[in-house]
Amino acid sequence: MVANKEELFFKCLDVVNRQIDKYQNEMDQIKESMENNDAHTDYDEDDSKGQLLGDFEKYAEYLDNSRKMKEKLSRIDQKHYSEQIDFGSIVETSENYYFISVAVGKIVLDEGSTVFAISTEAPIYQEMKGKKAGDSFTFNGKEHKILEVH
Repeated sequence: MVANKEELFFKCLDVVNRQIDKYQNEMDQIKESMENNDAHTDYDEDDSKGQLLGDFEKYAEYLDNSRKMKEKLSRIDQKHYSEQIDFGSIVETSENYYFISVAVGKIVLDEGSTVFAISTEAPIYQEMKGKKAGDSFTFNGKEHKILEVH
């Protein structure tokens, strides 16, 4: 695989934008349901309006998290290269490829290879942070060799 940070960046951005759209749509639907259901205004948490409000708050939190991910993603310098693993690095290990960015999971590149987009909060990142090509780290009891840092 040729590490293509620009392609990875845009695929991650696409995932995050789809999340934002999905959560915004869910919130809009809940808001519409709540506005159309004006049977009574004094309700407790167990009735349908209370459930809708709980769901609305849940999606509002998801939306906020996705927006924060998008903001964090925007701080990646697509042209920057560092020998040491840090935010924005693409890491090739003996097991997988990782893009240190935001936690969106598996990304399949156009040429078919798989990269895992992980955040700087991911436990595996904590093990590889600051290391260079040729170094090794242990994660979940397994030794991983760093082959390349892009």
